[in-house]
Amino acid sequence: MLNTSEGKPASRKKRVTLLVVAILLLWAAVAYLVMPDAWKWYVGRHPSLEDVPDITHTASGIPGDPLNVGVIGTEIEVKKILLAAKWYPADPLTLRSCLEIAEATVLKRTYDDAPVSNLFLFGRKQDLAFEQPVGDNPRKRHHVRFWRTEKTDPDGRPLWIGSATYDERVGLSRTTGQVTHHVAADVDAERDHLLNNLEATGGLSEVYTVDDFHKSRQGRNGGGDPWHTDGRLLVGVKGVGP
Repeated sequence: MLNTSEGKPASRKKRVTLLVVAILLLWAAVAYLVMPDAWKWYVGRHPSLEDVPDITHTASGIPGDPLNVGVIGTEIEVKKILLAAKWYPADPLTLRSCLEIAEATVLKRTYDDAPVSNLFLFGRKQDLAFEQPVGDNPRKRHHVRFWRTEKTDPDGRPLWIGSATYDERVGLSRTTGQVTHHVAADVDAERDHLLNNLEATGGLSEVYTVDDFHKSRQGRNGGGDPWHTDGRLLVGVKGVGP
C-alpha cells in the first residue's frame, strides 16, 4: 500500500500558500490599481473645497452668513431644480420691493419673491437668490444665496456654493440699526431643509458631505445674529437630463 500520510500535509501547505498568494495579489490589485482610479473618480466628481471661503461678507466687510450648501449643475439646471422644489427667485433689492415687503408685512399676505439683501463672496454679490415663503407671513421665510465657483465636475458643470438661512422675524440690525430679517441660529437645519426639498424633486443624482468645512463652528452674521453649525457642507449633484 502507498503511504499518503506525507502527501496530505504537503498538499495542505500548497493550498495555504496559493491562498496567501491569491490574497496578496488581490490586495495589490485593489491598493495599486482600483483605489487610485477610484480616488481619481471621486476627486473629479467632488471638487476640492480647501481654498473656498466658508463665510460671506456684507458690503461693509462685516462677516455675513456662513456657507453651508452646494449644488453642481449648469445655471439652468440649478434654477430648474430650485423651481421644482418650490423655491422662488428673489426680487432685486430696490425701494419698490422694500415697500412691497413692508406692505405684505402689514397686511399679513405672502410675498413669494421678496427681496434679499446683498452678501458678498469672491468680491461680488450673490449670483442667484431664491426663497421659499412660510404661509402668509412675510416675516418668516427660507432663503438661499448662491455664488458660482471655478470648480467643475467631469462634465464641466460648475459648483455653486451657497448660504441657506431661515428668517424668523423682522427687527433692527444689532450692528447697523437698520430694519432687517433676523435669521435662526441653527443654520444646519436650513441646510438640511433645502437639500431635502431638492432630493424630493428626484432631480439629484447624488448628495455628498464635506466634513469639517467650517473650522469655526459658531459666530455672528452681519446683523449681529448668532449662528452655529456642525461644520459640514452638503453638496447636491444635479442629474444630467430634464
